[in-house]
Amino acid sequence: MTPADLDKRAELTIWLRRAPGRSAEGRPFATLREALAVAIAAIESGEAQPWIITEAGDILSPRWIQANSRSWGLQ
Repeated sequence: MTPADLDKRAELTIWLRRAPGRSAEGRPFATLREALAVAIAAIESGEAQPWIITEAGDILSPRWIQANSRSWGLQ
């Protein structure tokens, strides 16, 4: 992933840890940067697991988001 990828579209899906049936819907974002900001907030709440699909088709897991958010200057 490159810094230019932060300005491309992405879709964020947040899975609630304690939701009955554990269903979720994706939400589109104009940029990966915006999706990552919402994902980080969800992780920090302790109640959600965010997954992101980038415009290029990469799937970013909650662990990847946590591990890489600082290196992208997002935390």
